[in-house]
Amino acid sequence: MLPLHEIFLRLGFAALLGASIGVERDLHRRPAGVRTSLFVCLGSALFTILSVEIARRTGDASSTRIASNLVQGIGFLGAGAILRESGTLVEMTTAATFFVEADIEMATGGGLYAVAGYSTGIVLFGLVVLAWASRLANLKPRMIAVRITASHTERITAEVHKLLAELKLTAQHFRVSMAGPNTVVEFEGDLKHHEENKLVEQLHRTGVFIELTPLEGHHE
Repeated sequence: MLPLHEIFLRLGFAALLGASIGVERDLHRRPAGVRTSLFVCLGSALFTILSVEIARRTGDASSTRIASNLVQGIGFLGAGAILRESGTLVEMTTAATFFVEADIEMATGGGLYAVAGYSTGIVLFGLVVLAWASRLANLKPRMIAVRITASHTERITAEVHKLLAELKLTAQHFRVSMAGPNTVVEFEGDLKHHEENKLVEQLHRTGVFIELTPLEGHHE
């Protein structure tokens, strides 16, 4: 059997590599951020180690086939979680958590209690500490519904389009309507904290009213 410290080192390094990739994904506004990438890499490394170690302990190579089938089953479960909520980022993390939870239970079932406990610690670190750090650093954008109300004298629609282009933001459900003497511009977008501030600073003035509403279920 591999020494326990070697297993811990491999799992920790896999988690570190996954988190590093996730940071790049977050910075470029792509799915599968820090926690999701960490869990997938950790889970893959753990399945690899468990397949070898359990087979070595039991002397039965069929245990590797069990692990293979378990991976496929958890994959379907994770995909179902994503599809159920239309692919929101929160469900991607949930799916990745399913994946690594199956690893941990396989480790427990194989008698590798220390490995299961160590892996659980990494998962809790990702779910709690990394989520807190991501919010603190404003690394992860959040889905915001923006509503801008301005008098007809303001060329607000063109100004909003220009500002979105400067921030390189893709607006979803962009629409313009009239409300009595006012023009109302509405859209949704993934905005980081400093982008929210810039939007307000650039557009807010007498005659222009801005509402920013966070939308639930769009975080990693």
